[in-house]
Amino acid sequence: MDNETSTGHVTRKAVLRAALAAGIAAPTVLMGVPALARTLTAGEAAPLLTPECDDGDDPTVPQTEGPYFKPDSPLRNSLLGSGTVGVRLTVSGYVFGLACRPIAGALLDFWQADTNGAYDNTGFRFRGHQFTDAQGAFKLTTIVPGLYPGRTRHLHVKVQAPGRPVLTSQLYFPGEPRNNTDSIFDARLLMSVRDAGTAKEAAFDFVLNVPQNPGPSPTATATTQPPGGSWAAGTAYRAGDRVTYGGPAYVCLQAHTGQAGWEPPNVPALWRAV
Repeated sequence: MDNETSTGHVTRKAVLRAALAAGIAAPTVLMGVPALARTLTAGEAAPLLTPECDDGDDPTVPQTEGPYFKPDSPLRNSLLGSGTVGVRLTVSGYVFGLACRPIAGALLDFWQADTNGAYDNTGFRFRGHQFTDAQGAFKLTTIVPGLYPGRTRHLHVKVQAPGRPVLTSQLYFPGEPRNNTDSIFDARLLMSVRDAGTAKEAAFDFVLNVPQNPGPSPTATATTQPPGGSWAAGTAYRAGDRVTYGGPAYVCLQAHTGQAGWEPPNVPALWRAV
C-alpha cells in the first residue's frame, strides 16, 4: 500500500519515482495524474495536500532554522558512526523545480538530534551535507531523532538549487503524539514512513521555487576562469579555502566541486564574503 492512498489511487510520488527510474521525462508521465495527499498510515487522517510537484502547487514550505544549525558540515550521505545508537532511518527522495523536473546538483544540508534529543554543538555528529545526483535524487542514512522539550520528532534541512536562494525547512514523522502539541509542526512536511524490519524507511520530495521549462534541463557549461577572479568551475574546494570573484574575496563554507551557477555571490550556503 506504500504506493497508494486510502482511496486506492496510485500516488504522484510513485509515478514520479517510476518515471525517473525508467528515464522518462516527469512532465510526460504525470499528464492526467491528479494531485493526491501523502500516503497514509493505519488509522491516520489525511494531512493537507503536500507539494508533490503538481501544476498549481506551492513550493515546499519553509520553516525556522532553530538554534542549532552549524555551517561547514562534512560532505556525506550517512550520519552513522562507530557505535551509533538508535533506530536506523533511511530518507530518500527527489528535488524538483516548479515544472516537475528534477534538479541535479542541488545542495541538501541535514542536521538533527541524537536518540536522546541532544544536538552536537561542538562537533558534527548527526550533521552532513550532500548533493542530488543527475536524476535529482538524494538518500540520507541516519537514525530516528529523539525528543526534547517542546518539540516533536523532526529533521532539519537546508536545500539549494545552483544559483538559487536557500530553502530552510524541517521534516516530520506521521503518527507522532507530539505532532498535535508542537506549535511549529506543519502537516505539509510529513514524510512517508514505513517499517523495514527493525529500521525505518522514509521518503520526501522537495519542490523548490525554481522556474523551469518543459523538456530536458539545460546542461551548464563549465568555465575555466571567470574574469577578474580565482574561482573556477570544476575545482574541488574545501571548507576554509579562499577565492576571489569579480573583485570581492570569499571563504568556502562547505566542501564541494565548483560548477557553473555556483559562483560565490550566488550560493551563500557555500561561500561567505570576507
